[in-house]
Amino acid sequence: MTGVEVDSRRVSPGDLFVAVGRGAAFVDDARAAGAAATLVPDDAFSALAAIGSAVRARSDARVVAITGSVGKTSTKDILAALLSPQVRLVAAEAGYNNEVGLPLTLCRIDPDTEVVITEMGMRGAGQIRALAEIARPDIGVITQIAPVHLELLGSIEAIARAKAELLEALPENGIAIVPEDAPELEPFIPERLDVRRFSEPEVDVRDGVAYVRAGGREVAFTFAARHQAANAAAALAVVDALGLPLPEQPVEVTFSRWRSEERELAGGGLLINDAWNANPVAMRAALRHLREQAAGRRTVAILGEMAELGADAAGYHEEIGREAQNVDVVIGVGELARLYDPDVWAPDAPAALERARELVRPDDAILVKGSRSVGLESVVEGLAGVVAR
Repeated sequence: MTGVEVDSRRVSPGDLFVAVGRGAAFVDDARAAGAAATLVPDDAFSALAAIGSAVRARSDARVVAITGSVGKTSTKDILAALLSPQVRLVAAEAGYNNEVGLPLTLCRIDPDTEVVITEMGMRGAGQIRALAEIARPDIGVITQIAPVHLELLGSIEAIARAKAELLEALPENGIAIVPEDAPELEPFIPERLDVRRFSEPEVDVRDGVAYVRAGGREVAFTFAARHQAANAAAALAVVDALGLPLPEQPVEVTFSRWRSEERELAGGGLLINDAWNANPVAMRAALRHLREQAAGRRTVAILGEMAELGADAAGYHEEIGREAQNVDVVIGVGELARLYDPDVWAPDAPAALERARELVRPDDAILVKGSRSVGLESVVEGLAGVVAR
């Protein structure tokens, strides 16, 4: 077998195609694309877990697992950029962080792979534990504990406990990399681990390059968002844990789709596409980044509602509304987004696009951000041609 796929459109000759969900309807397509074998299991998730575990068991590669309420994928992207020039690396694609994506990442391990970067997401207790049993990581990273998935977990303490399942799965003397300022996490860190803490580093942004000072060294990264500096600090801690040197040259970081994507516009404006997801911590950081990047331009924030915040959802939305008061034009999208007290409100993404087309100027600095359920990437796509006129 040359690889494992669950999407028949991605199958290459020699691959194993595993039918997940409605995938059984595409077995013939997978065979036509050259699949060496097809599997239609009774329990697709268990089958993928077994395959991923088997591949992992045959490898001596060091496995890094990253979780956290905020910044998982960005930290993975930064770490991959740091490691790829130095080691034979496999890193999770995009946001491959669940019971399908994690085994697919492990199935990309080759005999000469030295380091594997996995990402682990969750929506409830026990899910990270199950993923860690498959990946058996050597190094566990928790980026941050924040009010995300409160609707399901109920409290920050419960979120910390669920994220700490990763640390419980580490081997004796495994390395845990955790935020220095996360008191809610401390009770759940096993004493047997080698615990290394990272903090918000000093950062200086010049000409679109962030100079991050960590560990007595300054490392340059090709991003301008200050809020990525903490993710960079976590990634740099992993590099140290692996015993690898820090880079001398600027690190070229390519973030996954719809995360901190910035596009200079023909009319002199700037479009920041951060539409992948949203929570109070990430929303505040994105609004501050918008104001910093505006450089005198009028600011426009198209903000979708934030999902899964539980009983305190209204308060969190009002808090973000106060943060957005320094933005020139705010377009709120979704019922809870009314609580941002926006200049303009729209019930959904198509309506938001119509309003934005009326209001946005080609020389504006524009932020688009909201929870995945709002689907604001369609607003970015619809605006791109309009603001470039």
